[in-house]
Amino acid sequence: MNSTMKPVNVGLLGIGTVGGGTFAVLARNREEITRRAGRPIRIAAVAEVEEGRAEALAGGDVRISNDAFAVATDPEIDIVVELIGGVTVAKDLIMAAIEQGKHVVTANKALIAHHGNEIFAAAQRKGVIVAFEAAVAGGIPIIKMLREGLTANRIEWIAGIINGTTNYILSEMREKGISFEKALVEAQALGYAEADPTFDVEGIDAAHKLTIMSAIAFGIPMQFSKAYIEGISNLAAEDIAYAEELGFRVKLLGITRRAEDGIELRVHPTLIPVRRLIANVDGVTNAVLVKGDAVGHTLHYGRGAGAEPTASAVVADLVDVTRMLTSDPEHRVPHLAFQPDHVADIPILPIEAVRTAYYLRLQVFDRPGVVAEVSRILAEHGISIRAMTQKVPPEGVNTATIILLTRDIIEREMLGAIAEMEALESSAGPVTKIRVEELGN
Repeated sequence: MNSTMKPVNVGLLGIGTVGGGTFAVLARNREEITRRAGRPIRIAAVAEVEEGRAEALAGGDVRISNDAFAVATDPEIDIVVELIGGVTVAKDLIMAAIEQGKHVVTANKALIAHHGNEIFAAAQRKGVIVAFEAAVAGGIPIIKMLREGLTANRIEWIAGIINGTTNYILSEMREKGISFEKALVEAQALGYAEADPTFDVEGIDAAHKLTIMSAIAFGIPMQFSKAYIEGISNLAAEDIAYAEELGFRVKLLGITRRAEDGIELRVHPTLIPVRRLIANVDGVTNAVLVKGDAVGHTLHYGRGAGAEPTASAVVADLVDVTRMLTSDPEHRVPHLAFQPDHVADIPILPIEAVRTAYYLRLQVFDRPGVVAEVSRILAEHGISIRAMTQKVPPEGVNTATIILLTRDIIEREMLGAIAEMEALESSAGPVTKIRVEELGN
């Protein structure tokens, strides 16, 4: 066997769902992967607390250890795959591997979003690669698409359904007319939602992924702490139904956009016109819509989680790293697509400075002049009304529902108008506000 066919030794940290999938995909497609990579890729060592599970999945000539640091720093290991999650031990393991001159593949979106700047700087100093395709949108190769496929483009914006749990819950709420709480219980029973679903339903997981995509799209540092994050736990079934009547679907959308005075970085429920392809992505599926100046709109759709879709991205990263093992570090694809000394410190806009359209639902006492009062407040704040409907109250009910769609306006103006509407004597409760994105230009 010549030297180029010497196997690449992989140390796997964690052999849970994705680790098991990675092992299965590598074994099943071994021959094709070798032909593509130019060398065999083999898992030589596994670090796992539950050694029995590791034995059952890996077995054979794979060394099993409960000491992750020993595997991460083992001189015989070429590439370390980190699949244990979290942002503390995982970070220490990755930094230790980099310090030993090892390349790293990770699926850890929280770690990259919080500590990516530091990790990539360390990798740059050591001349090693940190690959993280599996951290965003499972099996959809969106990182590669942004870093390489669309590199000729000035990316204008990205809008993504990048959390399968929330997309499943919203699909069920719309199709069955059920509450968030009921849809969540269904999702938990099917294994689509965790026992503690906070990371998913409050938008944190989506914000981790959006932070990573934004950094690559615009050549800026990771800035998770500046993301605006709003989840779906307060969404009412009636708003999803009213949106449908108006020709919109409600999705938890991650949006990052290049604006005149900075970068938008926001995750929140969003009305999208039903005629857009992305509005029709249902269930646990993910989809990312990217607008580039040269290419226009591209939609990337597929399975955003699960053992083998995520393993598909991990193994693709292993092949990429293997191909680049002998390449000059200066001529590799930069971690964040832009050369490290050309990363720009463009500000992230606060949500109050973002310009978008709005869906508003008002509960008002059913008396003359209410619509005129509401229209006056909106006009004073420079807010144009695109559509307005008033729901006739049932017999004997003295409150009415007014549904408004506005044109684009700066959020701080909308917040001022809402405060004034809620202060009206005719107001019968808080105003419900959901942002609207056309995603067409």
